[in-house]
This record gives sequence, structure tokens and C-alpha cells, in this order.
Amino acid sequence: MRSGSRCRLGGWLRPCSARASEVPPARLSSAEHTTKGMTVNTPALCFRSKKILAPMVRVGTLPMRLLALDFGADIVYCEELIDIKMVQCKRVVNEVLETVDFVAPNERVVFRTCVRERDCVVFQMGSADAERALAVAKLVENDVAGIDINMGCPKEYSTKGGMGAALLSDPDKIECILSTLVKGICKPVTCKIRILPSLEDTISLVKRIEKTGVAAIAVHGRKKEERPQHPVHCEVIKAISEAVSVPVIANGGSHDFIKEYTDIEAFQQAAGASSVMIARAAMWNPSIFRREGLCPLKEVMQEYIKYAVRYDNHYTNTKYCLCQMLREQLETTEGKKLHAAQSIQEICEVFEMGGFYEETTAILEAKKASLKAKTQDEDEQMEDTDVIKMAVRFDKREYPPQITPKMYLLEWCRKAKHPQPVYETVQRPLDKLFCSVVTVAEQKYRSTLWDKSKKLAEQAAAIVCLRTLGLPEGKLNEGENHLINKRKRENQEFLNNKEHEDDLLVEASHKRAHFTEGASDSSSSEVPR
Repeated sequence: MRSGSRCRLGGWLRPCSARASEVPPARLSSAEHTTKGMTVNTPALCFRSKKILAPMVRVGTLPMRLLALDFGADIVYCEELIDIKMVQCKRVVNEVLETVDFVAPNERVVFRTCVRERDCVVFQMGSADAERALAVAKLVENDVAGIDINMGCPKEYSTKGGMGAALLSDPDKIECILSTLVKGICKPVTCKIRILPSLEDTISLVKRIEKTGVAAIAVHGRKKEERPQHPVHCEVIKAISEAVSVPVIANGGSHDFIKEYTDIEAFQQAAGASSVMIARAAMWNPSIFRREGLCPLKEVMQEYIKYAVRYDNHYTNTKYCLCQMLREQLETTEGKKLHAAQSIQEICEVFEMGGFYEETTAILEAKKASLKAKTQDEDEQMEDTDVIKMAVRFDKREYPPQITPKMYLLEWCRKAKHPQPVYETVQRPLDKLFCSVVTVAEQKYRSTLWDKSKKLAEQAAAIVCLRTLGLPEGKLNEGENHLINKRKRENQEFLNNKEHEDDLLVEASHKRAHFTEGASDSSSSEVPR
């Protein structure tokens, strides 16, 4: 993944929905979303007369989106996120940061959002598969305002697998993906394209896109082989706007047009578009959305850092975005210090924000501790009073190799003619630790201590059961270990059986060799001389 953050301060995650591959919860209408179990009416997203933060890889993470909204952006797009990665994610509520996180199996946050942007953030994905795109859209739709398919990025990370600008040469697939999304979810669907080599082909494509029912079409006014230094084709965007009835969002004006707020309207008029989407001009200084004019860059960067710390944005992503803002100032003393920073704390110190970092992290840690204590209290109140508990842990150094309490408990159950032990293990969301309850002869046992792995938790539960029943558990200090002797006998029997099998194989091999030799002699005597 290109950006994101691990669950560190946000390590306290409460799962709240299934993976995208599982059955999703019932969907809401386009004018509704859920807030702590309640249904709240919200207006549908409108794409006319809007100033929009464009989707930008590594830039369009939560701190940048929130900062753009603060300065006056109406709609913000997240960076392109690949469907294959998103479909593996689990939706979790981060109670420390007050965010909704979509977390990959390796615990990296792929997409983070919050209530502040819920009604104006559009989730952009890279996809070349309609059903997979729908699965991702269903996973995120109750936390975003719209879904966008990237059909314009010419970079290899997007075009490989048929995504991004590669879709422009496959109109059938474009139609399939967009139609599937429009029919399958309740939030507005948009797409972002580049123009084709000919105006006729471009108009034909956008008319076909319009028929799928999309809410808007964003048009980067360059061909896929053109780069920012090439002039943006405003006349093509204008022709598209005149050819379709859905809102057309003009993109690509940072180089030629947009240097300050008043230029946004000039670009919109030149392109004849409904709205304007801004990328690089916003990346360099997100106060481009500010009606009163640009703010001093240092103030903008400090505000960005505040969001990065508040929402635990990974320091590498934070540093990347700040470097994009500094641009030609990277060779200054401040720029060199930023480039050398190896943590979010060091970044804060570069910008004279060390005190803010310490204060904010202290608040978040205190909140984490408070929520942890609350969760533990809730766990204790909900515990089954019929469970026998002890504070024990399994330490494999106290046991002979390959001998464990679980083995002893299983052996005892067999001798006592009880059903074999049944283990039920759970993982605690706040710290990822495990606890196991073992049921033996209809009685439950568990350790009150939580362990770092499922296996250790199960061994601890077995120890509680064995000690409660006064049974040996196989420790080195318990004297002769009958399970070790049993294992030795089993190993010796295995070796004896293997030697016997080897002898049989050797004997069979000799017989085959003797038979072959006799047959060879017999056949050779029949050959005429």
C-alpha cells in the first residue's frame, strides 16, 4: 500500500461489520446513514457549482481532505484505492481517534474517515471487475457520500490489471462496472476519465457513460499520454459538457489556470463545466479553496500537521505531503530538517510544534487508557459466573519438549471416558490479546490473564482445569512423565514398523531382481545363434 497508518494509537479497534466477501448489512436509502444505530437523513450529494479536491495518490488521505474542507472545498475525493486490497479489509470503529477505519489483514489502515467528512467525501477505487467493485462499494457506502471509479490515471500502478486509463479502451467493461454500481448501491456513482485521441470517440464514450446512471463525470482535459506541462484541452471539456446532461467536472487546470481562488471560476468558464476539481494546486497549498485568498504556507503546513497528529497519520505519508507543499523550499534549512525527520514527533519539532505533539498524544493515550479500563469492566460484568478461573500462564520452558498441558488434559479425558476438551477462544479488540475457555465434563475453566496468541491462551485454560482437578500437567518438576514414556514407546514402535517395512521392501526388491534375472536368462537361451 502506498500510504496509510498502522493501528498504533488507534490500536483500540472495535469490529463492526463483516468483510466484503461476507453478507453485508441491509443498505440504506441515498438520503440516510446510520449513527450509533440511528437512521439520520442527509441530503444527496450534488455535483453542480462545486469546488472539489481531486483524488491524488499519497496526498488524498484524511488530514489533507479535512484541511481542504476547512479552507472551503465542497467535496473531497480520497486517493485511488485498489479494489483487491479493499475487499480484504475489515470495517472497524476506532474509538480513540473517533474514526472509521478499513483495516487490512496485516493491520494496516487502508482507508480512514470520520464524521466530519461523511457527507462530502467520495471514495475513489481502482477496479477492472464489476462484482469486486460492488463488493468494495457495499463495504464503504454507509461511511462515504459517493463512489468513484478511476478511469483516467495513466500510471502503471493504476493501469496494470486493466484499471485506470486502461479502461478507456474497453467501453463495454466501463459500462458493466458503472451499471453494476449504480444498481447495487444507494450512494451516487461517478467516474473520472481522460479525453480520447478524437473528440468524436470522447463524446461517444461519455454518452455511453451517462446512460449508466452516473451522477457526474469528471474529465481530466488531457490525453492519457499527455503530462501536466501539456496544455489542458478546455474546448474538449466544453464539448463534453454540451453533449451530456449530467454534471461535468473539469480537471487539469493547475498548470495553465489555477494559481489562486479567483482562477477557479475562470477555469470553470473556459471549460464550460458544472464544477471544478483541483489536484496539484491544492496539493501545493490547500488554501487555494479559500475565498479570501491563499494563507501563508507555514500556517497551512502547521494546520496540516495538527490533523496528521490528531488522526495518527503515518509519518512517511505526512512527510511526503509536506514536501509537496514546500516544493522549491526543500533545500532550505527547514526543508532539509523535514527531509531528515524519522517520526511524526520530529516533524512537529521542525515546525516548532513539539508542545502540540506532546499534549495531543497525551490526550489520546489517556483516552485509550480510559476506554481500555471501561472495556475491561464491561468484560468482567459479562463474564460467566460458572467459569472456574485462575491467574495462570503457560511457559513452555517449564515443560519437556513436545509435552503440553493440553496433551495431559486430553489423555486424562480419554482415560476417564469424558468427551475430549472443547476450547472457545476470543480475541480482545483493544489490545489484540486472547483468552480461551475450555469445557471438560460440562464444566468451564479459563485463565484470568490474557495471552498474545491463541495457542498460549488454550494451554493456560488447560492448566486451570488440570490444577482444579488436582491432576499432573506435565511440568519438568513433577518427576517421571508418563507421556514422555508413551511418546518414546510410540516412536520406537514407529521405528520398528518402519524397519520392518524397509525389510519387506528390500526383500521384494530382491525377488523382483531375481525374477527379472531368470527371465532374462530364459529369453536369451531362445535366441537363435
